[in-house]
Amino acid sequence: MMGLMHAHSPVARRARELGLPMPGTPGPLNAITDVPGVRVGHVTLNEDRDGKTVRTGVTAILPRAPEDLLHPVWAGAFSMNGNGELTGCHWIDESGWMTGPITITNTCSLGIAHHATARWLARQFPEKIGETIWPLPVVGETFDGWLNDIAGQHVTETDVLTAIDTASGGAVAEGCVGGGTGMIAYEFKAGSGTSSRQVTTGDGTYTLGVIVQANHGLRPWLTVCGAPVGVGMTGDRLWASERGSIIVVLATDAPFGPTEMRRIAKRISIGIGRGGTPSGDSSGDIFVAFTTANDPGEVPLPTSMSIKTLGNSCMDAFFTAAVEATDEAIVNALVAAQTMTGKHGRTVHAIDTEQLRHTVRRFHGLDTKDRP
Repeated sequence: MMGLMHAHSPVARRARELGLPMPGTPGPLNAITDVPGVRVGHVTLNEDRDGKTVRTGVTAILPRAPEDLLHPVWAGAFSMNGNGELTGCHWIDESGWMTGPITITNTCSLGIAHHATARWLARQFPEKIGETIWPLPVVGETFDGWLNDIAGQHVTETDVLTAIDTASGGAVAEGCVGGGTGMIAYEFKAGSGTSSRQVTTGDGTYTLGVIVQANHGLRPWLTVCGAPVGVGMTGDRLWASERGSIIVVLATDAPFGPTEMRRIAKRISIGIGRGGTPSGDSSGDIFVAFTTANDPGEVPLPTSMSIKTLGNSCMDAFFTAAVEATDEAIVNALVAAQTMTGKHGRTVHAIDTEQLRHTVRRFHGLDTKDRP
């Protein structure tokens, strides 16, 4: 079966709905799309095709409305462990901004995602792309080869264009969808997950949200809300050493510049660390953070400009929000995912949400008799 899923598809059960005591105050949707203007689209490929097992897809994140994607967003990137790829980061490090959609897919389809995103930009802005502006798309990848015929490169240009074209606001589908379709975290079925936080400062209340493609970690490492969950879930283990990665995209509407966004991007590392991973040698743990504030207008940028930034006294609140939202997005990916059988008949089981709930609530001394 092949499924096409968009950002507004029905959302599976989530961490808070299980009664897990996640900290912080989320936005209305508890998703990256709580940040005004941010859109997400998924194309999910889940079928047996010409004797090949296809369990993959692509996810697109649009920082601005499609017609405004040549308006840069101020951004920062950070690689916690570089055994992976997130293209376009050299220019982000150099200039502090990026344009266009962000896409995430599997390792062997990163090239077609880059190609298709450039094609989309050329079609969207025909008078500029290839004339006065050159595209430097931000494309991330993680490896889904345990379940997916990854060498078959089944993601097409059309799939990527569709993910971008159908990206929308609203609730974001999680688990085995989009680029996360074939992904595994802590040896459980995982994939795409999202979360958000509201951050109140003396200057006003802002929103910070993340989306993850979770494909990392070993079972004994898994920690949820401080509880050592993984050590008690010993069944159906897959491997003895880590072999995955995680890509995280963070958005906010708070007024910051590139320096602040890079500082916030670094704190994503602590968010994934809360889940138990030490960011293993084989893991590509790479993050990008951007703000939709301080829109400088369409490129090329003016010869002079000024931007507003919140002061350093506000940074701790945003650091905390980045950590909390990242941690919760990973748990949401695990909770939403379903057991999947893929290449060579391999089966990766979803986490037992009842055992997860019981373990975490017992750890915190909470009543586990009544379901939320």
